Amino acid sequence: MKTIGCVLIIIHFVTFSIMNGISVIIPVVDEQEFIGSAILQFSRDLVEVIVVDGGSKDHTIQVGKNAGAIVIECPIRSRAAQMNLGARNAKYEILFFVHADVKVPTTFYEDIQNSITKGNACGCYRSGFENYPGLMRINSFMTRFNLLTFRGGDQTLFITKNIFEKLNGFDEYFTIMEDYNIIKRIWNVNIPFELIQKDVIISTRKYQNNSWLRVQIANGMAMFLFNRGKKPDEIKRSYRKLLNYKSENYQ
Repeated sequence: MKTIGCVLIIIHFVTFSIMNGISVIIPVVDEQEFIGSAILQFSRDLVEVIVVDGGSKDHTIQVGKNAGAIVIECPIRSRAAQMNLGARNAKYEILFFVHADVKVPTTFYEDIQNSITKGNACGCYRSGFENYPGLMRINSFMTRFNLLTFRGGDQTLFITKNIFEKLNGFDEYFTIMEDYNIIKRIWNVNIPFELIQKDVIISTRKYQNNSWLRVQIANGMAMFLFNRGKKPDEIKRSYRKLLNYKSENYQ
């Protein structure tokens, strides 16, 4: 009887861990500067970190392993493909997609668990920035409104694995704007989604090599082309033409 009792306790613990654990998935290419701290912010029980590398030429993979993450190499350099691969290898039932240069609230675990307990299947945070040059306060303020224009992958996305699989994950056709596409699909089928009224802190590196205005024009053009149904390659060409930012990778 004691043996049966022990087995039942183990089964209960494993089931509890799977249902309540969070798998953090970080897609990367050449992120050695950020990936170590990105991983370490998730150091707690019932959280695993999966870094999915899309062909880094720097030390991203080794830094990721040294920081304690599971590192998977993806043959396709595309966030959608990388995040789908991470999801397929996740052991927990809650998926949390995070960019390497984003700092999440220290309460992320409790925030996500509370949201799901309330009946939400997915959600994200608002945007904050590590500093606020010029008009970026406007950017941050507008993200408190739950409109597609003010969403984006930088704000993270948490979603239950069950719902993610029913949606067939990220659409790998979208080699850019994949984050907008999945949120649009979530909203189209009325899946409960919560915009948590707390900020993630986003690096301003995109703004360091470009003016605030150039970034707004590039983002606005990308959204315009996306809404017009233009092909991802056309959107990427427009983005690259307008901005000097990691053009060798995704955008």
